[in-house]
Amino acid sequence: MAPQNLLLFGATGQIGSFILSAILSARDQFGRIVVYTSPRTAETKASDLDPLKEKGIEIIVGEIEDGKAVEKAYEGINTVISALGRNALAQQIPLIRLAAASSSVKWFLPSEYGTDIAYGPQSAHEKPHQQKLRVRAVLETEIARQDLEYTYVVTGPFAEMYLHQTPGVEEAGGWDVKRQRAVLLGDAGTEKISLTTMKDVGTLVLCTLLTDSPETRNRALCVNSFTTSPAEIHAEFERQTGGQPWESVSRTPLAWLRELEAAAWEAGNPAATVLTLRRIWTEGGTLYAQRDNGVIGEPGTMGLQEVVANEIRRVGSL
Repeated sequence: MAPQNLLLFGATGQIGSFILSAILSARDQFGRIVVYTSPRTAETKASDLDPLKEKGIEIIVGEIEDGKAVEKAYEGINTVISALGRNALAQQIPLIRLAAASSSVKWFLPSEYGTDIAYGPQSAHEKPHQQKLRVRAVLETEIARQDLEYTYVVTGPFAEMYLHQTPGVEEAGGWDVKRQRAVLLGDAGTEKISLTTMKDVGTLVLCTLLTDSPETRNRALCVNSFTTSPAEIHAEFERQTGGQPWESVSRTPLAWLRELEAAAWEAGNPAATVLTLRRIWTEGGTLYAQRDNGVIGEPGTMGLQEVVANEIRRVGSL
């Protein structure tokens, strides 16, 4: 079943905007495109929504908790794409149940963009994974025998966010271009990590939608932009900033990262989630024997050089 009429949740959010932009780049491949948004977003982001209306995008304003409104919005829709943020992941569960009860919705893509939550046995116990695991349980067990297919588009860490240091926990890694300071994660800094740019998340979701194949259904598609290491990223930053060593370069070994993570959770520090995810990535939790880009046509993606150049340009414009 090829997608015809699409409905998006979270389309004006950080990653949802990239997904919607990619879909609009292939507008002629779809029928209706509907954005379901809250009254607050409709008010505060009117400048973002008005141009969409001019492009023929339908805007439905309603609370995500309003089952009747969602049920009505699903009429005539066969594919639902969620880009809800981490704090709203559990709200997908009633959306999925309503999709399963709908006579038209046949395919649901939940908000999975990011770390693989089923990478190995330990994944089931990681604190940041729990809401996504609940969502998967509904899709895979509660409604598994109903007429609703699903796809998890698993991209790994967003490259742009991986480059940034987290204020207050700079030891969690990242690059400060202005001050030429870097913190590399891992015992050697050469541990591999697979990254995906936010623009490429949109591209990869679009190609998933356009690949009308059983290979994309009822499974996780583990896709990415490129695989690199902290040392390779740093070398590219130095190359593009004049070729000289940066003023300050340090490393956070894995054991220290684990200690910082445990202390943050114990103290109720909001940065605990960041530390856990970066520990998972440093342990190799983004690496696969084979990625699934080929399943969706091996779309062109950005590379390390372009990502670093974009970050340097972004910092220079601040």
